[in-house]
Amino acid sequence: MNASTMTNTSTSTDTNVIRPYQSYVYAYPHKTSYRPLPDRPVLRELWRPEPKDALSLYLHIPFCEVRCGFCNLFTRIGAPDELTTRYLDALERQALAVRDALGDAGRDKVTDSIAGTGKGTSTGPVRFAAAAFGGGTPTFLTAGELERLCDIAERRMGADLRAVPFSVETSPATATADRLAVLAERGTTRLSIGVQSFVDDEARAAVRPQRRADVEAALSRIRDTAIPVLNIDLIYGIDGQTEATWRRSLDAALAWRPEELYLYPLYVRPLTGLGRLDGTGTEPGTGTDLDTVWDEQRLRLYRYGREHLLANGYEQVSMRMFRRTGGPDAALGGPDDHACQTDGMIGLGCGARSYTSGLHYSFDYAVDMRRIRTIIDDYTATEDFTRAEVGRRIDTDEARRRHLLQSLLQARGMEVAEYRTRFGTAPADDFPAELAAFADRGWLEENGGLLRLTPEGLAYSDALGPALFSPAVRAAMAAYEAK
Repeated sequence: MNASTMTNTSTSTDTNVIRPYQSYVYAYPHKTSYRPLPDRPVLRELWRPEPKDALSLYLHIPFCEVRCGFCNLFTRIGAPDELTTRYLDALERQALAVRDALGDAGRDKVTDSIAGTGKGTSTGPVRFAAAAFGGGTPTFLTAGELERLCDIAERRMGADLRAVPFSVETSPATATADRLAVLAERGTTRLSIGVQSFVDDEARAAVRPQRRADVEAALSRIRDTAIPVLNIDLIYGIDGQTEATWRRSLDAALAWRPEELYLYPLYVRPLTGLGRLDGTGTEPGTGTDLDTVWDEQRLRLYRYGREHLLANGYEQVSMRMFRRTGGPDAALGGPDDHACQTDGMIGLGCGARSYTSGLHYSFDYAVDMRRIRTIIDDYTATEDFTRAEVGRRIDTDEARRRHLLQSLLQARGMEVAEYRTRFGTAPADDFPAELAAFADRGWLEENGGLLRLTPEGLAYSDALGPALFSPAVRAAMAAYEAK
């Protein structure tokens, strides 16, 4: 469960000041720019021309035991009246429809091999190179339901979970021994746990009811499974948080020697618990003194956390992601390792999105709990999953922006030659004003054919990313009505 992401495009009233925390760009275009697709394209036709030999598979579980105050993910609290069973039934129907749309004649050989019948090992033209279960909280499901979820990924979709990087999200309350045993046995290579703070008062301030003792017990159970990569999510910018309390959380996390740590800045979003507590239902961004103080707090804590992790044997992968040097191979790493500039994505579940080269698509999106319940109920009643319902077309300009944006936000940067090979142009030709502005601010440097953010550029990733959004995407996001 990660701190998430709706966009704030506001800036300070001083046009020379760039607010550092505008939007976490985890995908582009953002889902608030998606709209109902009037032609409801057939999935088989969408995927027919696509390369399918290195797909990523994502299964979305939209349930949590509680909803944190900062969370605007697509999730609901609890699942009454056998809702998880009905949801998994729908997920299986969708998997069958999508796998049929991919058109792989070798599917039966894949599933027979995974099932252990020995009838075949060929993957045919469709291959999954990575898999992930997210949410929500996938481990909200029981151990038996997690077994079924893995079966859907393997036997219905043809993904060999034991042979590819396989990441699962969990929470302290749901990381029980029986669930973890299932995940370990089914080949999980990475487990990500949302802790956010090891300081109980800060957890309460973020409307996240948990006790440190329970968090530590969950981490102990996770380490007992010997899953290769443990990721711990932490949040900075919580009300009352200081360098001293931030250091307490960082050191508590480091005591477990996690292979990865994600440091997320706190955002307050419309329709979330913290947004309602704010009393206005709107997010900061008016250029007030209070906004400036909060920005300064978050930047100060980010820099403190970054230096502390670098001093303790971690390398920076992106603004948020830090990886322990000398740990498992990067292929077992987190979502920042996914080559989302080029790879296709198959998303199953009502909160998942799928990517082809020309269309990004999903189901309807909401934050308000009542709307989410309605969307989940509609999903569980759906019989026909052969068409894309909601999405956004991706033209060449958007593809260029996506490649540049999602490459630059990685600490390793972007190879100019790779961009030129793909698009036939140079980044400086396509985005002269944006790249020049980044360089003028000291955010960007080019050396040896590599475009890379400076340390200060990484610190301002949540401002740099939105600056690369196209006018059309900006307009669609601005017109989106939060629901």
